[in-house]
Amino acid sequence: MTDSLPAPLPLHALSADADISARLAEFVRDKDAFSPNTWRQLLSVMRICFSWAQQNGRTFLPMSPDDLRDYLTHLQEIGRASSTISTHASLISMLHRNAGLVPPNTSPAVFRTMKKINRVAVIAGERTGQAVPFRLNDLMALDRCWVNSTRLQDLRNLAFLHIAYGTLLRVSELARLRVRDVTRAEDGRIILDVAWTKTIVQTGGLIKALSALSTRRLEAWIAAAGLAREPDAFLFCRVHRCNKALLTEEAPLSTPAIEAIFSHAWQTIGPAEPARANKSRYRGWSGHSARVGAAQDMAKQGYAVAQIMQEGTWKKPETLMRYIRNIDAHQGAMVDLMERLRPDAESNN
Repeated sequence: MTDSLPAPLPLHALSADADISARLAEFVRDKDAFSPNTWRQLLSVMRICFSWAQQNGRTFLPMSPDDLRDYLTHLQEIGRASSTISTHASLISMLHRNAGLVPPNTSPAVFRTMKKINRVAVIAGERTGQAVPFRLNDLMALDRCWVNSTRLQDLRNLAFLHIAYGTLLRVSELARLRVRDVTRAEDGRIILDVAWTKTIVQTGGLIKALSALSTRRLEAWIAAAGLAREPDAFLFCRVHRCNKALLTEEAPLSTPAIEAIFSHAWQTIGPAEPARANKSRYRGWSGHSARVGAAQDMAKQGYAVAQIMQEGTWKKPETLMRYIRNIDAHQGAMVDLMERLRPDAESNN
């Protein structure tokens, strides 16, 4: 969603109908019921769709099924991925529901349009993009490179990647960890109080334990950065070029800064040639790489799907299966059957 967007639109001003405007105003007041990312996506889709409706003489709210069909087809024609188009359709439906309107998506005509878009995309070769996996052997190679570094940035990056791989947390969840979230198990290993994730929002919170090696790497960063007596500081922060940690309680490490950690790791031990482009991106490790790599390593070692889902806080098996589809391919029942029967078949020849 990188389109040039018009100025922010006040939701409650999108309709002349007083009742609809009142419901939208309530929707805005309750926006904390949704994750910040969902709300940002909604506003982005709303602005893009509103702009299209204005340019084409269509009504944005309420939107008719015919207009939604044309809008979704327009997104396909300008090269949007089918997953992106599906997101637009879902968020437009969400906006209508919260405005007390019947979503245009309920029309069979819109259903057929989405089915056509997905079918055409698959036949044309579109595949769901996937981050280049950051695997355990990659982590260990980096560990050997950076463990004795005198550069504070290397110690931070190494600790960050140990936690990213070992916890399968999303980068936004890693970024908001504070020093006070670090506690100890009886054997001395570190336990992280993550509190909540994208898919787990409950008062019981979420606890993540670190391995002995990852504990040592995080301890080294905390000591070198001077974080031990700063409980409210974010666990990971910027490092000044004079080799000093810039401790902060105000704002977590930004997503571009976290992406730079993965980029630096790729430059340090990654292949000489970049990875094959996947949907025009994913040429090296990125913020999602540790989750993908850890899930694949667990699958390769025979851990059950339910166990991997629990570690990565995935709610839907199909989401996880996209990450481990290549690893899991040779564990199918038919492959197992043929491999077990093959020796018998060869012995009869």
